[in-house]
Amino acid sequence: MHGSDGKMLRSVAVIGGARSPFCKAGGALSRRSAAELGAIAAREALMRLGIRPERIDQAIFGVVSAPVGAPNVAREIVLQAGFPAGLAAYTVSRACVSANQAVTNAADQIALGRADVVLAGGVEVLSDVPILFGRRFRDALFAASRAKTPIERLRAFRKVRPKDLGPVAPAIAESSTGQTMGQSAEKMAKAFGIRREDQDHFAARSHQRAVAAWARGSLGERVAPVLTPAGGEHTLVERDDHPRADTTYEKLATLRPVFDRQVGSVTAGNSSPLTDGASAVVLAAEEVARAEGWPILGILRDYEYAAVDPFEHLLMGPTAAVGRLLTRQRVGIGELGVIEMHEAFAAQVLANIHGLGSTRYCQETLGLAAAVGEIDPEFVNQWGGSISLGHPFGATGGRLILMLLDQMAEKGAQLGLISACAAGAMGSAMLFERA
Repeated sequence: MHGSDGKMLRSVAVIGGARSPFCKAGGALSRRSAAELGAIAAREALMRLGIRPERIDQAIFGVVSAPVGAPNVAREIVLQAGFPAGLAAYTVSRACVSANQAVTNAADQIALGRADVVLAGGVEVLSDVPILFGRRFRDALFAASRAKTPIERLRAFRKVRPKDLGPVAPAIAESSTGQTMGQSAEKMAKAFGIRREDQDHFAARSHQRAVAAWARGSLGERVAPVLTPAGGEHTLVERDDHPRADTTYEKLATLRPVFDRQVGSVTAGNSSPLTDGASAVVLAAEEVARAEGWPILGILRDYEYAAVDPFEHLLMGPTAAVGRLLTRQRVGIGELGVIEMHEAFAAQVLANIHGLGSTRYCQETLGLAAAVGEIDPEFVNQWGGSISLGHPFGATGGRLILMLLDQMAEKGAQLGLISACAAGAMGSAMLFERA
């Protein structure tokens, strides 16, 4: 592996990882803070490897909705986990690929020789997003905080009206376009001819595969139990709570569209749910891992981030990222033994699959010489995806990586690909190979 200046870089291995259960927002994990969930995943990742925290050189975690009291949540995770106080940590945010960014930042540090072992991952507690007050009330609070007398404090609120006390809902729309992701998914479904029945079949298959993967033990080995307070007692949460064995195409077909109620096709059933959860991945220089006798789950061969026009198709970033990555690495779709694609919406996955296989789209929109390649939708996400397992924004990238590498080991696959879309019309792609 060489850098842009031609110098040899160190090979980067993933040697372990763990995650919390992924649970619906407002549910089983809602009383746990982001730092607590991240610490649970981080501790478990090291414990299962038998690596002491002192061996970690850096910690990097991603988050989208940063906790108000812990903007650098990575540092709080390190301290909450009881790791050495001298372990430096920082937080990154790149929307739904924040954990991906944390992992590739870690890989860069290792490749450059600035670190030997790095803990990376992400966390999201959508049960505890920051809620703001209106501008007038916020201005009054600020003025009151600077007041020197009780009378001045009271005067600061003289222009506040009852309507100003109402909370401002967290933004769910793109600031550039004013559209939500769901509206963008609807737009993509119409533009690329993604049928409602195909979306519902894809979503039902995601649930069926996730349930089957849990039943045969494929997922449980990576999931750290979380003890949560519930009604004065504590409950042990040990598995994801969204996959449903009774989810069928027929049931999903009865749900009404959410974003275009007249002629839409995107429903709550073929979309990913709001979710709480955390993930942690341990990376090391391959040479260090071999010298220490640590397991090597896979080697990060290359990665790519891309951005597209949000006014065109917000969630087509993965097609651009995958196209650039595979073209640079001269890898064909047919050489990939495992493909994991983040399922924000079934329509988004199917639209990106369409884009990758379309010569016209790849040439006219991406500037590639030809189509990247055809992908069978049934080939991706063999153990379920975000529609069934859930999508804690900052943590999903870690889940994707661990599930990909575990499947590659099970199948004996040499190459595996991850792709994910993100707000801001961005996309991520990562190519792994078995050592």
